Amino acid sequence: MPLTRDFRETVQARAARDPAFQEAMFQEAVESLLRGDLDGGRAALRSYINATIGFDRLSTVLGRPQKSLMRMFGPSGNPTAENLLGVIGTLQAETGVRLEIRAVAAM
Repeated sequence: MPLTRDFRETVQARAARDPAFQEAMFQEAVESLLRGDLDGGRAALRSYINATIGFDRLSTVLGRPQKSLMRMFGPSGNPTAENLLGVIGTLQAETGVRLEIRAVAAM
């Protein structure tokens, strides 16, 4: 289901004024991917990209076509590890939100 313009603008405005919200969006997206929820993780990353730097800026920084990047994070997208990690690295550099991964023992 596509997001309405008002919802997208609301999320963008919140991300712009609330660094904790922006960080939580990114964290949730990457955690979803690490849990194996690939569909949810791609959708969450797409929302994060739209709320922060946008696909136009991401395309420019990565030197990849914007439409290709949008397809990667669409419902049937299937980004390679190289592309996915490149996007995550770029998002960290461009937004200033740095994620750290640490191992924890399973309970």
